Amino acid sequence: MRKLSLIEVSGAEITAGDRRAVDAVLRSGRLAMGPATLSFEKACARAAGVKHGIAVSSGTAGLHALVQAFGIGHGDEVVTTPYSFVASSNCVLFEHAALRFVDIDPVTWNLDARAVAAAVTRKTRALLPVHVFGLPYDHAGISRIARKHGLPVIEDACEALGASWQGRPAGSLGDAAVFAFYPNKQITTGEGGMIVTRHAPVATFCRSVINQGRGNTGFLHHVRLGANYRLDEMSSALGASQMGRLGSILRRREKVATRYAGLLGRIPGVELPVEIPGLTRSWFVYVIRLDPRFDRDAVVRAMERQGVQTRPYFPPIHLQPFYREAFGFRKGMFPVAEAVGRSTMALPFHTLLTEAAQARVAGALRRVLASC
Repeated sequence: MRKLSLIEVSGAEITAGDRRAVDAVLRSGRLAMGPATLSFEKACARAAGVKHGIAVSSGTAGLHALVQAFGIGHGDEVVTTPYSFVASSNCVLFEHAALRFVDIDPVTWNLDARAVAAAVTRKTRALLPVHVFGLPYDHAGISRIARKHGLPVIEDACEALGASWQGRPAGSLGDAAVFAFYPNKQITTGEGGMIVTRHAPVATFCRSVINQGRGNTGFLHHVRLGANYRLDEMSSALGASQMGRLGSILRRREKVATRYAGLLGRIPGVELPVEIPGLTRSWFVYVIRLDPRFDRDAVVRAMERQGVQTRPYFPPIHLQPFYREAFGFRKGMFPVAEAVGRSTMALPFHTLLTEAAQARVAGALRRVLASC
């Protein structure tokens, strides 16, 4: 029997124009801290509707820099979500601050603003909401809490380039934000990220701390403890090239998502990604939720046997081995996040995914669930 080719869960779109942009950098001989990075920074700042963009080596690096920029350290607490990629929490621990996890909204899977309000204490120094799977968080609720307590909002927009809340772009909702460009993101630089902010002092600090703590008076003049979190020119050239067609990329990703909705909408036991009036999702991944009667992990394994790669998105952060061992987190502490984490899975999703491949994914899912 002929073995089915594997439909992979993600795929990066690299065009001839992208290759030419990278090749131009290689031919120039300027491989770091050059014009490609400046161009990429400006493009991302425009997309976010803010003034400043600072290219960094990863979304994690950007989040870490912002935790430092807002002076968060030992004895401080940051309120955030346990239902996210682990970087949104690790960035707080790098500065020896404490995490104050709160549970998520059962519909949007983003932070529950009511839970956030109840979690703020005298030790709280920032709120760190995440646009989970590219769906904007409750900006009205989160910003109201932040204003009441005088707290900065560090916006994890790593999955949300191109999303918007009531017309306002992700990246402009908090005091500062970070996008990320891993190959499964809306655009890619291979690795890489971008800090965006409207606040000049935050931008100035971040430019220094990601560049070995340099000041503005000389290459070997260091004014603070810093790291090398810079993004190289080749990666920046690729990012700038992709930003030039961001609108097209987002529309095509939405088209793939719309096709999935039509193919999967009538499969019993499958809950599709939610649509919320006033919120524009930027399609990062296509995550479905299975009825609790299904063993999600068994479904993932069965889909692999059908030639379809899927992923269990997201295992809650507080139940990761390191977090359990280091901080004593346990099952039952955040029941909504845990229930969602047990039952969600990401299907293959990218702009190059064909209609035939999507039909094969839907057919495989229907067969697997029917056999469970």
